[in-house]
Amino acid sequence: MSTETYRGVLDRFEGDLAVVLLEQDAKTVDDIAVEREKLPSEGHHRDAIFTVELENDTLKNITYRPQETTTRSDEAQSRFDQLSERPQNNDDQ
Repeated sequence: MSTETYRGVLDRFEGDLAVVLLEQDAKTVDDIAVEREKLPSEGHHRDAIFTVELENDTLKNITYRPQETTTRSDEAQSRFDQLSERPQNNDDQ
């Protein structure tokens, strides 16, 4: 039996299913649909980070990673804040 481990990112809900993007080496390589009830309850929000274990392409285990989720969210907010800052206008000098 072949077991693969991925970083999973909750992308969206479609009814009772959660679509989780699977990442390796910071690149999205696939996605899986997981029944919402199989997700850890604290990870029921968009962009939640998980460790996902698949055995022969079947979900074996999914673990919520709260610290990684917070770190990724903070980094994304920081990038957004930097991009939204208005460049200094030469007329303001």
